[in-house]
Amino acid sequence: MLVSLRVAFNGTLIALNTLVHATPLLLLALLKLIVPIPGFRHFSSAVLAGIAESWIAVNSALIRLLTGLQVEVNELPGLRRDGRYLLICNHQSIADIPVVQGVLNRRIPLLRFFLKRELIWVPVLGLAWWALDFPFMHRTTKSQLAKNPALAGKDRQATRAACEKFRHTPVSIINFVEGTRFTKAKHSSRKSPYAHLLAPRSGGIAYVVEAMGDVLDGIIDVSMVYPDGIPGAIDLFAGKIKRVAMKVELLSLPANLRGGDYAGDAEYRKAFQAWLNERWKRKDDWMQQAGQKQG
Repeated sequence: MLVSLRVAFNGTLIALNTLVHATPLLLLALLKLIVPIPGFRHFSSAVLAGIAESWIAVNSALIRLLTGLQVEVNELPGLRRDGRYLLICNHQSIADIPVVQGVLNRRIPLLRFFLKRELIWVPVLGLAWWALDFPFMHRTTKSQLAKNPALAGKDRQATRAACEKFRHTPVSIINFVEGTRFTKAKHSSRKSPYAHLLAPRSGGIAYVVEAMGDVLDGIIDVSMVYPDGIPGAIDLFAGKIKRVAMKVELLSLPANLRGGDYAGDAEYRKAFQAWLNERWKRKDDWMQQAGQKQG
């Protein structure tokens, strides 16, 4: 009973913060939509990002205050708010995103995710994501490829198009390269070679590197550990997550991975996957040392 009340109270405060910030954000988003003047849209994008960062800052403060969450993180590398970064991270819980946002907010440009194109039609949220310059793209399924092999290059083209605007503006693009949240069942069924991770998939970030590799200021590799066990969906609001260990590294993109053709060059594809596998091996070793528990 007390846990339910705590979840409801904490969730209400987070919802109120969302409402306070969503109101001006959506009003400005509507203006950005109906005023197609490049200068105004550029200005409004900066203001909208500031509103989103304020929302994240208040959310993070509320989470720390209401739940007692402590994030143990190494001394952060030299990150810039005007940089262009690709961020990769292991993925275990729905809590991953607010924790990462809380640590890196206002230290790097606003984190943006690739979203399915269909999500732009979600009421309210679709407009907000569009206004905040989240990249929308169509993802081709295996069944669609089987029916029409000509679609094979569509994902690559969509990624390049989505990234084009980011070549000229500060951005942080986050990608959970395992493709899904870690569970014991997935770990077993996929026969992962790692103790605490699913095998990484390199295609998504390789296409980002193809599109932006020459302007990226670095790759941010975030490793996260929940020493008391991987939390469930409401555990964050219930105050059941007391500690998170995090390691943040800033990497230079290896020279041999710049300017390659992931789809058409088998040797480049092999080298890219090998580099990512090595990063995941190091991440797995660190998680073991940091006391990660499965499940």
